[in-house]
Amino acid sequence: MAWALKLPLTDEVIESGLVQDFDASLSGIGQELGAGAYSMSDVLALPIFKQEESNLPPDSDNKILPFQYVLCAATSPAVKLHDETLTYLNQGQSYEIRMLDNRKIGELPEITGKMVKSIIRVVFHDRRLQYTEHQQLEGWRWNRPGDRILDLDIPMSVGIIDPRANPTQLNTVEFLWDPSKRTSVFIQVHCISTEFTMRKHGGEKGVPFRIQIDTFKENENEEYTEHLHSASCQVKVFKPKGADRKQKTDREKMEKRAPQEKEKYQPSYETTILTECCPWPEVTYVNNSPSPGFNSTHNSFPVAEGNGSPNHQPEPVVQVADNLLPTATPQDAQQWLLRNRFSPFCRLFTNFSGADLLKLTREDVIQICGPADGIRLFNALKGRVVRPRLTIYVCQESQQAREQQVKHENGDAAANTFFVYHAIYLEELTAAELTEKIAQLFNISPRQINQIFKQGPTGIHVLVSDEMIQNFQDEVCFVLDTMKDDTNDGYHIILK
Repeated sequence: MAWALKLPLTDEVIESGLVQDFDASLSGIGQELGAGAYSMSDVLALPIFKQEESNLPPDSDNKILPFQYVLCAATSPAVKLHDETLTYLNQGQSYEIRMLDNRKIGELPEITGKMVKSIIRVVFHDRRLQYTEHQQLEGWRWNRPGDRILDLDIPMSVGIIDPRANPTQLNTVEFLWDPSKRTSVFIQVHCISTEFTMRKHGGEKGVPFRIQIDTFKENENEEYTEHLHSASCQVKVFKPKGADRKQKTDREKMEKRAPQEKEKYQPSYETTILTECCPWPEVTYVNNSPSPGFNSTHNSFPVAEGNGSPNHQPEPVVQVADNLLPTATPQDAQQWLLRNRFSPFCRLFTNFSGADLLKLTREDVIQICGPADGIRLFNALKGRVVRPRLTIYVCQESQQAREQQVKHENGDAAANTFFVYHAIYLEELTAAELTEKIAQLFNISPRQINQIFKQGPTGIHVLVSDEMIQNFQDEVCFVLDTMKDDTNDGYHIILK
């Protein structure tokens, strides 16, 4: 079924969207350097970019994207020509997003007749808020218990299959859809832009959000992990009817401007086309693991048990050290930037290999990315590791006994016998953390360890507490002995 859009989809519009996306990805560069802030053209004039400037992807490339997403909400008329479009939304109102198949004949035949998976999320546009997103969202959860930031309006949506909303991801929804069939998804955003401003005395300018859609196809394991396309747009969310009033105010202001001033601003389109962007870097969201089914009532999800306050929310899983290697290709470097949350700089570093990025000095990176992101990127490039608060070394007593027996039986032949110790690194300095680390070391469940004791004077067994661990000397050595608990199948661990 053909969709009749009132927004002209000409090559000029596509080209303009690509330019806006490129400019938006560099917004804020140098903004924290005070009066000495410089423009994007100044950045590209830096010595390290003179050789790479001609290799940046030209914005005039009329690349046909496989999909197109159209948000059925009018853009603001108070946006300058080369700025990214801005769309106003009302809190809790259902807005349609049309999912359009934009492929040429024969393009991506592997998804013909198959489902694809799309993930929609509401994220921050401001980079300062992006890097404190976890704390911001947990604060919102604490103030609005049981509510969600983003919901799907299931009864109004068309063509979506298996919609899901994970209770731990308040700003994310996902679903399957068939590109060959008509598909429209209706979303509701329940947070407003002024909820994340620094001061709340009334009249503050609300922060902009981004609505981003990432689409994936199945891999050989029937998991939706192979990225196909990503696009996003900038929005602001107002209290009910507030978006309509803001749109009217912007329109009246533009009507009062002189004709030559009006030419500097974009017209207001009836719909908003999402422009291509880098995929969302949180790869943990992109999986095929079971997640709770979607419930259309936005306040039906309970807060996770045991979370008394935002300070006690579960932290994201810490990834294994991901150091960029000098042998990394430009494609590998792009993936590394995405994994480490540097997506705003992906296009800037398009043709940089691992060796190119590692050659940048601290001053170079700060000048390109600004002080906050520059320091973070430099530390990530150098692979700096935070030293653990406490390191202890442990060895199993059974191993020592075996080695000593071999030494006595063989005499001098085993004189060079040595014992193998394992390092345990502690950050929280608690008995629960020590229990978990010992269980991981010996490949058992933490539930099998009932108590941990330290052998004290005259052989007494002293229960290990948090306070005792906090008083351990760094790099202390222990021999681990196990004692069967007569009351259950668990064990007691004795540190000697």
